[in-house]
Amino acid sequence: MTTAAPSNIPAPPPGCPFNAEFLPPNLRKHVDPAAPVPLRMMAAKSLVPLSPSDMLGALFMLTFDADTAVRETAAKTSSGLPDKILGSALRDEEVQPEVLGYFLGLLKEKDAYAEMLVLNASTPDDAVAVVARECGPKLAEIIGQNQLRLLRHEDILRNLCSNAQAPVSLIDNVCDFAVRSGMQLLDVPQMKAARVRLFGPEAAETPPDPGPTAEQVLQEMGGEVADENAAPLEEGKRLTLAQRLMKMSISEKIKLATLGNKEARSALIRDTNKLVAVAVIRSPRITDGEVLSCAANRAMMEDVLRVIYNNREWTKNMKVKLALVKNPKVPLTVTMKFLNALRDNELKDLSRDKNVPAAVQQFAKKMLEKKTAPKRTDDK
Repeated sequence: MTTAAPSNIPAPPPGCPFNAEFLPPNLRKHVDPAAPVPLRMMAAKSLVPLSPSDMLGALFMLTFDADTAVRETAAKTSSGLPDKILGSALRDEEVQPEVLGYFLGLLKEKDAYAEMLVLNASTPDDAVAVVARECGPKLAEIIGQNQLRLLRHEDILRNLCSNAQAPVSLIDNVCDFAVRSGMQLLDVPQMKAARVRLFGPEAAETPPDPGPTAEQVLQEMGGEVADENAAPLEEGKRLTLAQRLMKMSISEKIKLATLGNKEARSALIRDTNKLVAVAVIRSPRITDGEVLSCAANRAMMEDVLRVIYNNREWTKNMKVKLALVKNPKVPLTVTMKFLNALRDNELKDLSRDKNVPAAVQQFAKKMLEKKTAPKRTDDK
């Protein structure tokens, strides 16, 4: 079976940030700008047999359609989708971030759906920041508990602090955490109060030096830690980068994990702070090779491995799946699920590999014996 070449995938409507590659090939015509309007209208009315997640993506694409009726119908359908579709799709981290951001803006008044989207790690930070400004106490609490988002996108904290419905105790706790993590936000009064609580009155106007910022490191090192195509750093420059990282605050490391290249990520993935390491694996610039390397690393933080084995797209890669199976830090329940998908020769190799956990070796051996055992026939 061959995969359709990218040239065969319909171009997206003008302004839409992605094409129809995520849809089954026989259903892409329903979002193709060149297709007849009735075909696109079918998808706009959710009359096309799509999975919940694919339906959200198709409806989002159709909100960019050239035909006004199709656009308006897609928007109306999006705001009125039943719970059986939204309850599944809004939790799916494989849905395009732009789609999740669109639906958060659309459903922000509906607490149950807004909570699903805020808890979805793939929902864009800027969409969460908009909601943080006016959401109710419960959603504010959920937003405030996501420490990685808070440190990665300053406007989330800034908007939470301006939200009159957010509990004062929540804001105090969140600001204390942010200050300890090196965030400044000199324009936010609650952050000033937190600095006074933690460091005394002298820190009100002159906060402690957080060390180098991500922007400063990127500027100092030039394209060597920003450009993905840059050559590997020379030993001296790698040492300079390591020294700069040692002086950086947690919040600035998280920014660098998002903005930096593979060189920066490979240094930050080893950071002892789990928020920094998770920021690396969740970087939109992370490559398949880096994911495989992390999956195979027995010293890798469990929080990073959890992100990998919960990502359906990454675990479609057999090399990643095998690396996770062999990694003793991956829970046995997860390993068992992956073992069931392996071929006989892979199970055979695992059953003989003394470098894999003993339980995995035994399970692989039993599965192989069960598969290869001769079928018994009842005597007559």
